Amino acid sequence: MSKAQSIKTGSMKNFSTRVDVFRTDLKVFETTINTRLDIYFDKSLFWIDSFGMNTWRGLNHRTLRANLPVRLTSTFHKPANIASLLKSSAESTAESSPEIEVNGYVRTIRKQKRIAFAAVGDGSSLQPVQAVLTPEQALSLSTGDSINLRGKWQKCPPGKAQTHELQVTEATRLGYNDATTNPIQKKYQSPEFLRTLPHLRSRLPFNALVLHLRSQVIGSITNFFNKEGFVQTHPPIITSSDCEGAGEVFTVSSNASKDSEQKSDDGEVEHFFRSPKYLTVSSQLHLEALAQSVGNVWTLSPTFRAEKSDTPRHLSEFYMLEGEMTFVDDANQVMDVIENMLSTMARDLQGSHTVQQILQAKSTQTSEEAAEEGAVTAEELSRRWQGMAQSGWPRIQYAQAIETLEEAMKQGTVFQFTPSWEEGLQAEHERFLAEHFGKGQPVFITDYPIEQKPFYMSKTPGCDRTVACFDLLVPDLCELIGGSMREHDLSAIQKVMQERGMLRTLTPEQQAAGESEIPDHKLYEGKHAGTLDWYLDLRRYGSVPHGGFGLGFDRLLCYLAGVGSIRDVVAFPRWYGRCDC
Repeated sequence: MSKAQSIKTGSMKNFSTRVDVFRTDLKVFETTINTRLDIYFDKSLFWIDSFGMNTWRGLNHRTLRANLPVRLTSTFHKPANIASLLKSSAESTAESSPEIEVNGYVRTIRKQKRIAFAAVGDGSSLQPVQAVLTPEQALSLSTGDSINLRGKWQKCPPGKAQTHELQVTEATRLGYNDATTNPIQKKYQSPEFLRTLPHLRSRLPFNALVLHLRSQVIGSITNFFNKEGFVQTHPPIITSSDCEGAGEVFTVSSNASKDSEQKSDDGEVEHFFRSPKYLTVSSQLHLEALAQSVGNVWTLSPTFRAEKSDTPRHLSEFYMLEGEMTFVDDANQVMDVIENMLSTMARDLQGSHTVQQILQAKSTQTSEEAAEEGAVTAEELSRRWQGMAQSGWPRIQYAQAIETLEEAMKQGTVFQFTPSWEEGLQAEHERFLAEHFGKGQPVFITDYPIEQKPFYMSKTPGCDRTVACFDLLVPDLCELIGGSMREHDLSAIQKVMQERGMLRTLTPEQQAAGESEIPDHKLYEGKHAGTLDWYLDLRRYGSVPHGGFGLGFDRLLCYLAGVGSIRDVVAFPRWYGRCDC
């Protein structure tokens, strides 16, 4: 009998199915129907004949893998990150290193007769790597090209600005940049202009640093909450109610028809969710529900406000870091968590490479950059970090704040708006209070008048005029966080909702539609909470004392990066009249 015997067509089809199952492990180099089939596993040759066919059919994946060569390491090689490369070179005393690989973008390039120099960055560091190339290697390269470089990382001769440079042995251009049409140029370009190019501006070194800062702040805060036993949650983006009661919301609808509203047979508007729904303005209400399930919770979620505000502090889409705490009966407990969270984060990151690079950028900013609205010096930004890293933030009652502002006016301080109990604090008042009381540190203002705050806040113990709430003010930027104790008594919160016109009497049409079947225990003086009835259920069924807060995350980044406008710390900002990309 020959080594390979004729295989019947039917058997071959069955066998092919088995080969397909293991095709990632098998390489079929030669197939001769009715003659022989050679199957190679790398260098191992298996002969299949009529006697061995049943044996082959009995093989399973474990048997096959037992006979296959095992690749113990990946062939993927991760190129050096420029930030880590620069850091390691500062700590190293070696004259040169083995050949390394660097990926990045050409920031600048100087071509000379016998040599060329390219500054290469990858977004991880403000400082680029200097690459030394031959004229032939640099011939096709230009500013903005993406490249891959291989070479020796070695010390520079004495007298050079940088300590190390890359002696390139191989240069490969990965992507060509048309420098003549690229709108991002090396010269100064205003923030207003760069906002029209959100898809490109993040390539600028400082903007890339802000993205790194965002990531690291999130990481630090996440670690803090994990250690404190908070549970991270994902509340919904589409909601049935307006948490703040301001009415400045985006309505959600489908694009099923031209006007994004379907119509029923009788011509009435037919909503996708059967009734109007909105993009969330806050996750607070849903967090309260989750907190009564698992205890203390937090989230970092997108939030939407349909405000026609055109200020450096407002966006239509932004991120809110919100937390809810159960079994707390004093707003000071919530403020303690906030202070510990932010001061811990500041201490964690103050000495980081990213923050030091941001400070370096501020110390070398041009006159045009220094003249931008809200721009700060490196010294001022350093004081912000130091103030946030320290504990013991002042806590001032609203009444005391008003008295302080009135006294300041008597001493000659001029405000555009006269401070008063009824009108509340304006941005200029908040800036004054942050500087006066904080002296570089954040300041809590507590116990605001009940008329100025939302319905869900509980009253200050022993006072009917104020609620147990607080705002956190930081120098220059003003309000950063708002929080309060939540009213957990059902009758008390229903009374406030009644006084503010938030409860409704059923109309004859609603009664005809079956809404009159609402049980008595869900009514307050004959009125119903409508879409907020589920929120009142949290009080009906075993509520506990609880409180929480909301932090404008993008405002925090503005403060920590020394950026004047919130539009410049968000990668793709949306505000009234603008939604690019």
